[in-house]
Amino acid sequence: MNETSAMWRIDHGAVGPGRNGMRILIALMGIVFSTSAFAHTGHGDASGLMHGFMHPVSGLDHVLAMIAVGVLAFVIGGRARFALPLSFMTAMLTGGVLGMSGFALPMVEAGIGASIIVIAGLAAFGAPLPVWLTSALVAFFGLFHGFAHGAEMPVDASGFAYAAGFVAASGLLHVTGLALGHAFGAKSRIAARIGSGAMALAGVAVLGGAL
Repeated sequence: MNETSAMWRIDHGAVGPGRNGMRILIALMGIVFSTSAFAHTGHGDASGLMHGFMHPVSGLDHVLAMIAVGVLAFVIGGRARFALPLSFMTAMLTGGVLGMSGFALPMVEAGIGASIIVIAGLAAFGAPLPVWLTSALVAFFGLFHGFAHGAEMPVDASGFAYAAGFVAASGLLHVTGLALGHAFGAKSRIAARIGSGAMALAGVAVLGGAL
């Protein structure tokens, strides 16, 4: 096995060069291209898509949490590389609908801050929990992020386009986390855990500001 293939090998007996990661990337590209297509149908769609896409990437709390999901998925390896991002985005969509509908969800900012600490902390400690439990935790926190996105949707935006925008942006941030995990070659797992520890500490500051 050459150095490149070794770098992309998935731990825990999973398949070779990023097959699951490629599935995620292809799915996200499909979201981006499909949303770009319907964004041309009207001002509300175009505005909603742009606002939705920018909302996750314009807040450091969202960026840190979603990159942490990708890094945690890398640290665990195997099926977690697509299970965790999909769990997060599915719950995030649910939260987005609740936020758009005016539903009252308590302690949203605290939940977002805690998500950084927990998700990045799990990655820093080598993901000690089973995949199903980790996916459930990721989904739980995804609900808070989605609610924040939905609650801040502009009144003149298309809800469908807005949701597609924040899902696409969030997915790309997850892929960024996965890519960062791979960036250091043979020392990727060590570097990912150190970086996750730094993100968890940043999450403490975010949570402190939310309380």
